[in-house]
Amino acid sequence: MASRPTKRAAIRLPLNRERVLEAAVAIADRDGIAALSMRRLGRELGVEAMSLYNHVAGKEDLERGIVEVVLTEIENPRPGKDWKAEIRRTAVSSHDAFVRHRWSCNLLTHGGGVSRLRMQWMEAVLHTFREAGFSANLTHHAYHAIDSHITGFTLWQVGMPFRTREELVELAGGFLRRIPADEFPYIVEHAQEHIAPPDPAEKPEFEFGLDLILDGLERLRNAE
Repeated sequence: MASRPTKRAAIRLPLNRERVLEAAVAIADRDGIAALSMRRLGRELGVEAMSLYNHVAGKEDLERGIVEVVLTEIENPRPGKDWKAEIRRTAVSSHDAFVRHRWSCNLLTHGGGVSRLRMQWMEAVLHTFREAGFSANLTHHAYHAIDSHITGFTLWQVGMPFRTREELVELAGGFLRRIPADEFPYIVEHAQEHIAPPDPAEKPEFEFGLDLILDGLERLRNAE
């Protein structure tokens, strides 16, 4: 007589690429990208690591796949709308997605090739600038100004040795106790700005820089 399946086996969902990538993203978010391996992922899903190769070709394919998962969270600029609002929206959306998944921006910039999903975002950004009256040359520079702000600011932010405001205040406080204020008064002043209670009327730092870029691009477009 055949044994009855256990409750766990009976309710286990079939393995597919979506589930594999979802579990991989969860591991990377929780424990860092260095913790992600085929063996660890197999344990997380309750399967042998070899069975994962039916859904991902290997570690590189897995990393490309989890970056794609993050890219789906980004809002592309919409055609026919105000260009500044749309570029701002997609830039903030990109930054937010990369910060939610702190490993993703580094993987995106160091991965091989450009995926179709990423090209769709690039095309939408370039189209938005061209539709708004930017020349091909200014569009070239505008795209790189926006993309480098997203990438550079995000990599700087996720590389900081703190994640919460409480950790930042503790770090800055220790720094202030060690630095001679008479020799470095403006560095002290800068550190104190970090510690000061945030002004709800102020823009977040990423958006402050983004709006400077957008205003500058608008002036250049109007001068063409």
